[in-house]
Amino acid sequence: MSMIEYIISFIVHIDQHLVEIIRDFGNWTYGILFAIVFVETGLVIFPFLPGDSLLFAAGTFAAIGSLSLPTLLLVFFFAAVIGDSLNYEIGKKVGTTIRPGTLMGKMINQEKMNKAEAFFNKHGGKTIVIARFMPFIRTFIPFVAGASRMKYSYFLMYNIVGAALWVGSCTLLGYFFGNIPIVKENFSTVLIVIIFLSVIPAFVGFIKSRKSTTS
Repeated sequence: MSMIEYIISFIVHIDQHLVEIIRDFGNWTYGILFAIVFVETGLVIFPFLPGDSLLFAAGTFAAIGSLSLPTLLLVFFFAAVIGDSLNYEIGKKVGTTIRPGTLMGKMINQEKMNKAEAFFNKHGGKTIVIARFMPFIRTFIPFVAGASRMKYSYFLMYNIVGAALWVGSCTLLGYFFGNIPIVKENFSTVLIVIIFLSVIPAFVGFIKSRKSTTS
């Protein structure tokens, strides 16, 4: 099985993988969950790791007593806040030194940085909070915020708010609804729906930006 196939399997069947992790690692499970969320939010090159689905699935295991809900909420919250802060610092350090010919250079150039800075000055806080609920984009936004030199105290405030809302909503949804029979019997489908719904805002934003560019 290739790495991509394993990641897809991990996301779609995350409930089964969590059973194995909890069984094999016990309390170290919290460290593993921290690491996954930290890497997904903290390193711009790992946006494909599970986020929403992991929080939801972990919440369902907390509901049956396999994991502690308060501990999960704290672990996920700090992983999300610290991860975004690292991502911000990486963007601040290397965002303006990316070479134009590289893949990252095609995605991020000085013109885009200037636009990003202006956009963040106007809508920064709202963008950081909303991006938490959008896979891929939540990994990219902190990097751009750092690269565009957003004031860190301003970034941190919305980083904390966004992390609290994201972790709280996704984990508690799993805690209260993940073990309802119809949800439990169709868990993989539910996770796919969660992922699909979370990318809709990004898709809509992309379509709107394309229309505004062509008009």
